[in-house]
Amino acid sequence: MIRIMEPRRLKLAVLASGRGSNFDAIYSAIAQGELEADIKILLSDQKQAPALEKAASRGIEALHINPRDYKNRDEYENYIVSKLREHEVDLVVLAGYMRLVGKVFLNAYKWRIINIHPALLPSFTGLHAQQQAVDYGVRYSGCTVHLVDEGMDTGPIILQAVVPVYQEDDEESLAKRILVEEHKNYWRALQLFAEGRLFIDGRRIHIERT
Repeated sequence: MIRIMEPRRLKLAVLASGRGSNFDAIYSAIAQGELEADIKILLSDQKQAPALEKAASRGIEALHINPRDYKNRDEYENYIVSKLREHEVDLVVLAGYMRLVGKVFLNAYKWRIINIHPALLPSFTGLHAQQQAVDYGVRYSGCTVHLVDEGMDTGPIILQAVVPVYQEDDEESLAKRILVEEHKNYWRALQLFAEGRLFIDGRRIHIERT
C-alpha cells in the first residue's frame, strides 16, 4: 500500500471544457479555508468555455489550448504538461474536461489526475450518465470522485455520494440533484490529498482515519 501524496498545501491545475461549476465550488472551498490548496492555472480545450472567464476574473491564469494546433495527442499533452510544470502543479483536477487523457499526461502525473463523474461507477460511464440512469430505471444514482487511468471513468474510486432517482426525473432534474453532491464532494476529496490520507493498493483506495 502506497501513500499517493505527502501532506501539503496543494498546487492545483484545473482542466475544463464548459461552464466550470465545479471550479467555482473548489475555488469557494479554498476561499473559505476548507481546502488547503491554490489553483495555479485553468486550461481549456474550448475557446468559449465560461470557465476561462471565471478563472481570469479571480486572478487565475486561464489559457485556451486548441488540440487542433498540434499534430497529435502526444504533442498536445506534452505542451499541457510543460505549462503545468511551469506552475509546479502537483495535482490535476478535471472539471468537465471532455477529452480522454492520454499516456503522456498519465505518465507525467501518475495517480495525480482526479475526475468526478455524475454516476455511481462502475455504472453508467461516458456521456449522459444521468440519462442512462433514468433510462435504466435505477432507484439511486450519484457521483464518483476517482483517480484517472487509461480507461473511460475506470480509475480507482476515492469518494461516492448517493442521490435518489425519482419516477418523474428526467436527465436535467437528476443532473441538478447530482451536481449539488458534486460540489460538496470534489473539494472534500482534494482535501484528503492535502492531508496525505490517501493510499493506493492495486485499484483500491484506502483513506487513513484521523
